[in-house]
Amino acid sequence: MSRASQLTTQVVDTSSPALIDAVRLEAALVNQETGIRGYGLSGQRDFLDPYHQGVTDEKDALRRLRPLIKGDDLAAKDLAEVEKLAGQWQRRIARPVAAAPAGAAVPLATERADEGKTTFDSLRRALNRQQTHLRDTRAAASADLSHAATLRNWVFGVIAVSILVVAALVFEGLRRGVTTPLTRIAASAREVARGRFDRPITAEGPADLRRLGTDVEEMRRRLVDELALAERSRLQLDEQAADLRRSNAELEQFAYVASHDLQEPLRKVSSFTQLLQRRYGEQLDERADQYIAFAVDGANRMQVLINDLLAFSRVGRVHNESREVDLDALVERTVGTLSMAAEETGAEITHDELPTVVGDTTQLGMLWQNLLSNALKFREPERPPRIHIEARQEGDMWHFAVRDNGIGIAPEFREKVFVIFQRLHTKDAYPGTGIGLAMCKKVVEFHGGTIGIDPEYGPGTRVFFTLPVLRAVPPATTEEPTA
Repeated sequence: MSRASQLTTQVVDTSSPALIDAVRLEAALVNQETGIRGYGLSGQRDFLDPYHQGVTDEKDALRRLRPLIKGDDLAAKDLAEVEKLAGQWQRRIARPVAAAPAGAAVPLATERADEGKTTFDSLRRALNRQQTHLRDTRAAASADLSHAATLRNWVFGVIAVSILVVAALVFEGLRRGVTTPLTRIAASAREVARGRFDRPITAEGPADLRRLGTDVEEMRRRLVDELALAERSRLQLDEQAADLRRSNAELEQFAYVASHDLQEPLRKVSSFTQLLQRRYGEQLDERADQYIAFAVDGANRMQVLINDLLAFSRVGRVHNESREVDLDALVERTVGTLSMAAEETGAEITHDELPTVVGDTTQLGMLWQNLLSNALKFREPERPPRIHIEARQEGDMWHFAVRDNGIGIAPEFREKVFVIFQRLHTKDAYPGTGIGLAMCKKVVEFHGGTIGIDPEYGPGTRVFFTLPVLRAVPPATTEEPTA
């Protein structure tokens, strides 16, 4: 490309302009000779106009031609010969004739006609040699340019073919070394994705693809191990579910016994003990009466415990009618039920605007009943109870809290109070069996929430719990057996 550009520049900017200027130089000298010959024969000044124009054109042609042939010694020699002969003809013929007076034929032109013809013929031959050389130089440059262009085209053709061959080789190499191994790995991965986890994935091709295949194979093995572990876990869960079903059956049987078989002996013990006290009371001493009172009280408390345990076991089994429950109306009914205890203690029960949730009305009623009755029961003797129910929504959960100004719960007992039959006080100080908060925990967790004691609240107690926003409770799968 560089050689072709150089030759193009030589032809366009040097050889062709030099030949053109050489032709113009010849035309200028011919015009001079024509004007001098016409003026010499006629003596009329009009014939000198071509001569004067030729002199000007000669100077312009020489000014342009000299730098164009600067590097060509033969062309410079030819130009020197042309200038020498042109100067000789101008000095001996042209200028003397042009300086002669006008009006008649110039005798000098006739006298030196042969000399002028001989000199100008020599000048013509020198001009022809010069133009022939310049024409040959331009033809040689054009031939070189054509050869360079042909060579350039062939080189470009070879480059294009080489690119195509290299591209074909690269494509084939990629197909064999990358695409085919990737296709095989992908096919194996699809087989694994369809469930054929026992099919190993082979790694082929370059190092990167082999590492990829190894990683995928490790992933397959990990999946196989995880599936085996999941299968073992499923079998274990099935066994645990079977155990749980047996445990539920035993719990149902226990509930049946507690509701029928155990209460009947207790009623007999209580009845006959009281009958014994009435019939033989005057015959027994004070210690015997005390023993009888202990027996009656123990039987009654045992019956209360059995009833509470039965109620606890019924949560989620017997009462499980999922519906929308207006907590505002439910709390108002609960407050109405506790109105007598509230009036006796001078309690003030207030609440925020409560929402409507999805759940079992009976269970939620037991929840509010236990929380509010506990707040009234465990009051501070020096001040009337002040109970407030909070409610706020965060995301898909309702956050509730029942706070009071009672005796409070020590931080170390925050978890213990939710265990069934766990009491922090004696039955003489505060009546009850200790099942209330355990019942609340079971109801809240059955409805998909959580419950706890605020350790930073005081004085008094703040019990908080959550319930889902309009979340349906699954129907019960087991009913209490009937007698």
